[in-house]
Amino acid sequence: MQVLISVDMEGIAGVVDGDDIRPGHAEYERNRALITAEASAAVRGVYAYDADARVMVTEAHAVFRNLLPERLDRRAELLRGTPKPWGMMSGLDQDTDAVVFIGYHGKAGTPRSVMAHTISGGVIADVRCNGRSLGELGLNTALAAHSGVPAVLVAGDDSVAAEAADVAPGMRSVVVKHALGARAAALLHPDEACDRIEQEVPKALADRGLVKPLRFDGPVVLEVEVLRTRMTEHALLVPGMELADGRTLRYAAPDFPTAYQVSELIALLGAL
Repeated sequence: MQVLISVDMEGIAGVVDGDDIRPGHAEYERNRALITAEASAAVRGVYAYDADARVMVTEAHAVFRNLLPERLDRRAELLRGTPKPWGMMSGLDQDTDAVVFIGYHGKAGTPRSVMAHTISGGVIADVRCNGRSLGELGLNTALAAHSGVPAVLVAGDDSVAAEAADVAPGMRSVVVKHALGARAAALLHPDEACDRIEQEVPKALADRGLVKPLRFDGPVVLEVEVLRTRMTEHALLVPGMELADGRTLRYAAPDFPTAYQVSELIALLGAL
């Protein structure tokens, strides 16, 4: 079995504020150990299910250099650094059997959700594919589904657990904190969060055939709403990009993977 573990940071137990995840702050340095511990818990869960598995852990936060490599379970391969193919989903290929999401968060605009955003909190207000609003969990789940790979588990706050039930019925959730607001939560102890992740991963892998992930077949109309009108200007240099309204870019993609990559490109260009 080959399993990809995609690890973001906003959804890690203990994390509630921007300083917790931003390099240069003392809290970020402490939380690097927590994100690595939750990733390792997921790795242990995979090997509890299949002792001969191949596990790839791909960094999915900011510039993809957050985990402490020397503290990660040594049986896993770590994909880090930017840019890397498929970003948050680097490592996904035709041999992947399942995807696990650790440290994930709610999509932009989600009320009472810890640090909710989509791709770039400073640029993007919403991403829609064929009219359906998607956050990072939905986008990454659909990308995996396009390759026939089920996303089987997500760990994060209660808002992303609710999102999982919408984009992939049957996906298991590990709620490591209950959001009290955008910068506040009731938290599990980090060790308890790791224990729950480790216990749930084998169950999720065993039930992977029951997951019904969102999937887009054929062409996809991508709409990306940005926060300010100026953030559309560089993206409009891309051939085929249109302005649907003052803050919404529209692109007719031939398939979902193309839509996925264009949404990432818009986020990058909008920050310039």
